[in-house]
Amino acid sequence: MSPSDQPVSAAALEQLRHVSTATLTTQLFKRGLRNVFLQGVVPLVKPAAGAPNLVGPAFTLRNIPAREDLDHLGVFQDPDHPQRKAVESAPPGSVLVQDCRGDRSVASVGSILALRLAKRGVAGMVSDGAVRDSGTIADLGLPIWCAGASAPLNLAKHHAVDMNVPIACGGVPVYPGDIVVADVDGVVIVPKDMAEEVARDATEQEQLEAFITQRIAEGRPLRGTYPPDEATLTAYREWRAAQSS
Repeated sequence: MSPSDQPVSAAALEQLRHVSTATLTTQLFKRGLRNVFLQGVVPLVKPAAGAPNLVGPAFTLRNIPAREDLDHLGVFQDPDHPQRKAVESAPPGSVLVQDCRGDRSVASVGSILALRLAKRGVAGMVSDGAVRDSGTIADLGLPIWCAGASAPLNLAKHHAVDMNVPIACGGVPVYPGDIVVADVDGVVIVPKDMAEEVARDATEQEQLEAFITQRIAEGRPLRGTYPPDEATLTAYREWRAAQSS
């Protein structure tokens, strides 16, 4: 099994549930990745303070612009319509990520399909388009990050064509299996092959920053504290050791 075929460990996924997307963008920047944060995509319901992040491997759906002779209500009589098939195919624990080309004028999902995703155990959905029935969806408990609310159905603007292929969402490339991490700020895409080390280093970064925050709160200056000099790093290591004992 090649590294790209290996699943991301449960331990790494758990770490990613408890680090911020801000921290993750820093870790990915260190590795040369600058375009990882989805633009215009926000939580439909603001997460409660301290709530774990939405985390899971991406299962993608690509939409192209609709065409009137092809996109009419009759297409939903086909149970294998790509949108419906994606809802029935996204694995439990995955995040359905939709490429809607950033079009906010119509919905990318409604309450019945969102309910089906929830019942199937899908972790959540991310879309750079809008959703309809937003009040009902908000009460389902299915985590959704999207571009807002819009009542018109998807067929008015979207033609679903492919699932589990590379897509763009919020201006960011998303490959099937990439790890989606979403918090109150928005959504970051972590390449699958980097997820283990990014999760580890992001956790360490946040522990160091907790120590630095404590020192700044005590009135210490930025110089030597943020970024930390060797004296601050030594004090941090002693602090960590004391916490572990």
